[in-house]
Amino acid sequence: MEQTKKRILTFCVACIFFLILIFVLIHPDQADSTEPISKTAFKLNTVVTLKIYDSKDETLLDDALAICDKYENIFSRTKESSELYKLNHKTLPQNDGAFTVSSDFADLVSKGLYYSRLSGGGFDITIEPISSMWDFVSDEKIVPDDAALKNALPLVNYENVTLEGDQIRFAKDGMGLDFGAIAKGYITDQIKEFLISKGVKSAIIDLGGNTLCIGKKPDGSPFHIGIQKPFAERSETIAALEINDKSVVSSGIYERYFEKDGNFYHHILNPKTGYPYDNSLISVTIISDKSVDGDGLSTTCFALGLEKGMELINSLPDVQAVFITDDYQLHYSDHFNDELTVIDVN
Repeated sequence: MEQTKKRILTFCVACIFFLILIFVLIHPDQADSTEPISKTAFKLNTVVTLKIYDSKDETLLDDALAICDKYENIFSRTKESSELYKLNHKTLPQNDGAFTVSSDFADLVSKGLYYSRLSGGGFDITIEPISSMWDFVSDEKIVPDDAALKNALPLVNYENVTLEGDQIRFAKDGMGLDFGAIAKGYITDQIKEFLISKGVKSAIIDLGGNTLCIGKKPDGSPFHIGIQKPFAERSETIAALEINDKSVVSSGIYERYFEKDGNFYHHILNPKTGYPYDNSLISVTIISDKSVDGDGLSTTCFALGLEKGMELINSLPDVQAVFITDDYQLHYSDHFNDELTVIDVN
């Protein structure tokens, strides 16, 4: 009798194991679904991390990273083979004085001009004659000559750019474009579109400050996205948010900067002076549907300052923001807590 019980127990355990094995083979995407596949690489002069929660297809990660390379060859200001570099150096094909650009290029120019207008020129994609004089990547800590900056200022004005279809025209010789404040958002959105086209419904795309969540976690819970504490280690957050299917983009003076002769210089430049903005803001974080809008709005709001920047955000639908001032106080847009949950990180 005891032997019979043991045989029955052994048979039941074997059956359960067999059923689990069959489930895993038939539904590999649901096995260990809480652990995403992920890949990290240095692209676009930043650390790019991709996580996919509802697929085990590693080729999706490689193909998504390849999208970064594709757009770097279009939007990079410093890569000599890029479309933007060729435009700024006037080696692109011309048609009666207008330069012919790709559809992606024209699309991003259109977005850049929109935010240039929205900010009244506080954000300006024609800032290249000034931004090219500054270097926040090397350790040289060179402050551009004041006279050279002043001479370049007349070349910075988005109103002197005309875009018609795939034709772009500058009103003045020596003008150029800089997509540094908006390109990562555009690329992030393209990666999202690609992953969704492949059936992905749960993922995180992080392009160094541009974080976009596709859907929710497989168990239905929200993603937790941190807002970096300014001037702290990248893993240290000052606040965290519960995010579903939204983009979170931060622009701050702590990202790229240097100090020289007792002065602090950061990479968010004022197109009207040629020097970094000084308006008591440390960072602006935008929560929106599209990452390109988060990019454009974060820089726009930084340029406008706390009061006018918050006024702009509060006038826009489906957008929320967190401003951090130099006293490390967090300022939330209207109805922020009605739409988003802030997680206490203290």
